[in-house]
Amino acid sequence: MNKVYQLVSTNTETGQRLDLFLAKQDISLSRAQIQRLIRAGRVTVNQSLVKAHHKLKEGDQIEVVVPPPTESKIQSEPIPLDIVYEDDSLLVINKTWGMVVHPAAGNYTGTLVNALLFHCHDLSGIGGQERPGIVHRLDKDTSGLLVVAKDDYTHQQLAKQWQKRTIKREYLALVKGEMLKDQGEINIPIGRHPLHRKKMWPNRIKGRPAITLYRVQERFRDFTLLKIVLKTGRTHQIRAHMAYLKYPIVGDLVYGRKLVIKDYSPELQEKIKGLKGQALHAATLGFIHPKRGEYMEFHAPLPDEFQELLMALRRERLSVSQVLFL
Repeated sequence: MNKVYQLVSTNTETGQRLDLFLAKQDISLSRAQIQRLIRAGRVTVNQSLVKAHHKLKEGDQIEVVVPPPTESKIQSEPIPLDIVYEDDSLLVINKTWGMVVHPAAGNYTGTLVNALLFHCHDLSGIGGQERPGIVHRLDKDTSGLLVVAKDDYTHQQLAKQWQKRTIKREYLALVKGEMLKDQGEINIPIGRHPLHRKKMWPNRIKGRPAITLYRVQERFRDFTLLKIVLKTGRTHQIRAHMAYLKYPIVGDLVYGRKLVIKDYSPELQEKIKGLKGQALHAATLGFIHPKRGEYMEFHAPLPDEFQELLMALRRERLSVSQVLFL
């Protein structure tokens, strides 16, 4: 049976976008789900169909019709998961390199969602049939922490924390090049690349706001290890921002280039070749538990190959230093 919500906008909401207005209401819907309902013609303003960016006026009559959830057609699969934390409301997963988060063209099996459906049997439906429980994503070749919601209330409350930018997200990234500045902020909007539709790129006119903070952790010859803090969560944000600065993520063949490694030691060459993904790892994730109201923070160690690459870089740095002081 459909759920029907009837709302009336007030004077303080005059000029507000319809999707933003609905996202703030207590109707257990994320902004993404609201936008899908609007596109499907299930949201009306004064009995007329409108778009998500429709600006409200005082006294507008808004009706939202939410259809019952449909059974997911995605198959559960017994894929091992590195579960960092789990309770009745959510899970925190340490995702491995190479795992796609949700089914899409070319990847209908072997995804995190396939594994989660086997482990949990039921998940929040707000993400839609293809993305049950998925509050946020990591790229296929990015490792590290992400949180999964088991029920709609948890999903909605976590999504609100994302919208308010109160989620703590820290990454470790190895970039090509020796960064001179100790720290910095990249505040450049991101949009679709004009030529390559699968890529994102800084676009100050049509892009969406994107803020990335970085701080140098270690410097090596030709490389820099960074701690990166996300203030927004755009698709490929870190990868696009770092490539824009001319410091692409090591192993990122979409925004960077294949490394010329012949000038490095045999050990370092081997470790660079041994990377199974890009040297980008979601190391820290912190949020307020939607039901308990307490702050929780989780940490995930670097993948072994990433750690071994750093050790090889440190050994090479040490050997170069010894030569210089002979």
